[in-house]
Amino acid sequence: MTAGFFSSLRARLVMGAVIWIAIGVTVAGIFIAALFRQHAAELFDAELQGHLDELASLIDVDPDGNPRIFRRSSDPRFSTLDSGLVWQVSRNGAILIKSTSQGNDSLPIPGIAPANGVVRTDVLNGPRGAMAVYERMLVIPGAEPMRLQVGADVAILEDLLRSFNLALAISLVLLALALIAAAALQVVFGLRPMSRLRAALSAIKSGKAADLPRDFPSEVQPLIDDLNSMIDLNKQMVQRARAQAGNLAHGLKTPLAVLTDEADRLAAKGRTEEAEIIAQQCQRMRRQIDYQIARARAAASRSMPGIAAPVTPTVANIVTAMKRLHAAKELNFSFRDDEKCVALCDPMDLNEMVANLIDNACKWARSEVAITSSVDAVAHAAVIMVEDDGPGLPPESMEVVFRIGERLDERVPGSGLGLPIVRDLATLYGGTIRLETSDRGGLKAILTLPLAS
Repeated sequence: MTAGFFSSLRARLVMGAVIWIAIGVTVAGIFIAALFRQHAAELFDAELQGHLDELASLIDVDPDGNPRIFRRSSDPRFSTLDSGLVWQVSRNGAILIKSTSQGNDSLPIPGIAPANGVVRTDVLNGPRGAMAVYERMLVIPGAEPMRLQVGADVAILEDLLRSFNLALAISLVLLALALIAAAALQVVFGLRPMSRLRAALSAIKSGKAADLPRDFPSEVQPLIDDLNSMIDLNKQMVQRARAQAGNLAHGLKTPLAVLTDEADRLAAKGRTEEAEIIAQQCQRMRRQIDYQIARARAAASRSMPGIAAPVTPTVANIVTAMKRLHAAKELNFSFRDDEKCVALCDPMDLNEMVANLIDNACKWARSEVAITSSVDAVAHAAVIMVEDDGPGLPPESMEVVFRIGERLDERVPGSGLGLPIVRDLATLYGGTIRLETSDRGGLKAILTLPLAS
């Protein structure tokens, strides 16, 4: 599953984008969180420093030298119980006054007081946990120095940071998802020419087109031009191969005809033994020539894109010809066809395969030949069945008849090449041929070929 996923170029590009977006968003999130923490800490410190300065400005002393506040602090949290923000004034370790936000609690008073004019910061254990405390000494003429302390729960800052980090994380996740979606759309849009190329190649393979379109993007068009050149070159090579195969067959059959005539003349002169040897060897050479030429032509056709052979018209033409060829037997032909049955092979080769099967059925049939074409959707194959009501074959002979030149009954004319040629042609196209006993009592040949898309 994993190997199949990463074999896709689209999956690789999307996964690469996901990885880099995740890394980038994570690094950005860490940097932004650290920057905000620093900024929030500075604001927190500045706020406590401001409260400490305000507290110093609000304190006055009575005639006895005791401190008093002539107005409330500007921050109402100092008047709200358990708000987390407190202040107190002490002298020699004794608390003189404090904010109402502390209730019955008090800030710890460190043993050593800060020097005059110095603001000291500490993190002390307050009644509800850690507290950031700012303190300084206040000297008022006519009174002893007093120690001012302003504290705030560290949890206030941590809650602020936690809320910000949560909002930041949600925002960055949404941003990452949006970026991933944009990257996926970009990959899909960018690779659309590859999908078009695949569809165009499928059209050529199925015979719906002769070459690739020439309106691809400039980055892909050179590849398209090269592929079209290769397709044209392949067509030319196939045409030359088929022409050479035909020329070879013609060039060899002419000397064979001369040798056959020479055998007839020898037989006429009474030299029957020599004539029979020459005739037999000529017949063997003719079989081999027909067999190898058929294979060579099929091998060349198989490499040519765009081949497709509709079964229905091919069978109809062959049946018409067979009715004339075997007119003396007055055979009854039946054909059940599927118009969607189109084989992925050269029409000439399909014609040769089906003609051999129907001709073979006609030779052995008593009165009936049945042909059926269908589509095997599961195997994506075109299936052609040819049946007759003849004597059939025993199971042990159904493989023997595929040997070159093998004939089980010499009473019926033939070369013994029909079924071997059918098997070789079917194999070259990735198909199969098998023989079974027909319900009609004779032989049933089942030819299976790849289905053209």
